Amino acid sequence: MPTLTEHQLDRTFAALADPTRRAILERLAEGETSVNDLARPFRMSLPAVSKHLKVLERAGLITRTRRAQVRPARLEPAALKGASDWLEEYRDLWEGRMDRLDAYLRRTAANEEGALDGPRDDA
Repeated sequence: MPTLTEHQLDRTFAALADPTRRAILERLAEGETSVNDLARPFRMSLPAVSKHLKVLERAGLITRTRRAQVRPARLEPAALKGASDWLEEYRDLWEGRMDRLDAYLRRTAANEEGALDGPRDDA
């Protein structure tokens, strides 16, 4: 999978920022469906749902085909994988940094304990 461009990432994360669009993606994970079927669980008009679909389509997260009067939508998992891969790189980076910080803090604590347990002048 090619690396996503900054512009593609911006569109992907902007699309994912909206809870309605995330809910639409969850529904599409079950399979291709029409705008009417997607709109049913939401208290919004068909044009409003269509606007959400356009945002998802521009981000490459879904595709829409035409069958007579119906334009079913389908999830495009590759776009989500690209965003997931990008997040994974940063998760690995931050986990590495946190592991190094943890090791440093453990060494510091051990050194402080050693200094406290050092030789005493009881004479």
